Amino acid sequence: MLSRWSRKIVDKYLAFQVLRSTGGRIRDYSTDKNFSIKDEVIDGRPLYLDAQATTSLDPRVLDAMMPYMTAYYGNPHSRTHAYGWESEEAVEKARSQVASLIGADPKEVVFTSGATESNNISVKGIARFYGVKKKHVITTQTEHKCVLDSCRALEGEGFHVTYLPVQSNGLISMEELEKAITPETSLVSIMTVNNEIGVKQPVAEIGRLCKSKKVFFHTDAAQAIGKIPVDVNKMNIDLMSISGHKIYGPKGIGALYVRRKPRVRVEAIQSGGGQERGLRSGTVPTPLAVGLGAACDIASREMEYDHRWMEFLSKRLMDKIFAELPQVIRNGDPVHTYPGCINLSFAYVEGESLLMALKDVALSSGSACTSASLEPSYVLRAIGTDEDLAHSSIRFGIGRFTTIEEVDYTAEKCIKHVTRLREMSPLWEMVQEGVDIKSIKWSQH
Repeated sequence: MLSRWSRKIVDKYLAFQVLRSTGGRIRDYSTDKNFSIKDEVIDGRPLYLDAQATTSLDPRVLDAMMPYMTAYYGNPHSRTHAYGWESEEAVEKARSQVASLIGADPKEVVFTSGATESNNISVKGIARFYGVKKKHVITTQTEHKCVLDSCRALEGEGFHVTYLPVQSNGLISMEELEKAITPETSLVSIMTVNNEIGVKQPVAEIGRLCKSKKVFFHTDAAQAIGKIPVDVNKMNIDLMSISGHKIYGPKGIGALYVRRKPRVRVEAIQSGGGQERGLRSGTVPTPLAVGLGAACDIASREMEYDHRWMEFLSKRLMDKIFAELPQVIRNGDPVHTYPGCINLSFAYVEGESLLMALKDVALSSGSACTSASLEPSYVLRAIGTDEDLAHSSIRFGIGRFTTIEEVDYTAEKCIKHVTRLREMSPLWEMVQEGVDIKSIKWSQH
């Protein structure tokens, strides 16, 4: 496996190729106008194509929130005066809007600070409540870190956790899931849409299986709610996590769906005044709850249009890139996926180098290149991506307000800089010459 950082090339063939490609001299890329990016100046802010990280606040959501930040500032749990009644009414309306989007009863919706808290309550709360009789939890290797860390915390408490592998397309095997379920299993937690590669798991099938085995099913739907149709009853979902800022709502608010019939019991992980059915103590922030409700209401009306827009823009982006660049790989299943999340690996290009070159576009790398560990993404590792390709991945996140011009500009810049970076790579030239890079024995220095 090649080293991630600059390699000292000692192979005579490679040295010869470098010299031959430059006419016997070493090119100074810092001064070559075809390769230098030092003189590129950003006019204004970068374009935003990182919708899986967060979304902008929809102006209509802000309009709904504003009155509760100024005039209607009462505590929704104050029952003795009009200020409290006004806020409570607004919170309950928001609860109904969230419930309507997912086909639930409003009483089954619990407001939280976000999907991370919802995931913690679900995984730890179910396991601990039923832990006297059942000590087994099932999840996948590609879950969000908060689910994986919650499972590791449970392992420290004596629980057994099965981390299901996924196939090369990112989807789980239903046969493997069924084999993993035992009489000791209390919970299966599998996310609906992956935040890194956009793969959609067969949630309805998982729900049916869990129901037949009498095992609770939790899904992290932060990347799915408001983007694809979700019905908790049709899909047999027992618990579901929701995030406000992933659907053009405010940050700091989320929700947890907890089924009432048949009743799902959860041990609260936060002590306090017993708000939200005793599952999540603490004052519900009225403006944020109103914002989440408004975002869900807008999503329920515009989901179909938004989805068609995502499909159009994602196809346009990929068509342009694939038409101009060879050796580009899409990570994850191309069919069972959310079109607004595109994860591409550009062979023989460092993802972080490409991100630096694309400084006028806000993107994310599928590789954890900014962490101290310098390890590639665990999601890409789980689907069997080579380490070099994992380090060369970029995630393009298309949102409701993304324009055609932004997609075209991003594709154009991406093509330009991938070509430039490959031209600077002797490895790329070796590949063009037909050399099998993996067959070379590299000297270690």
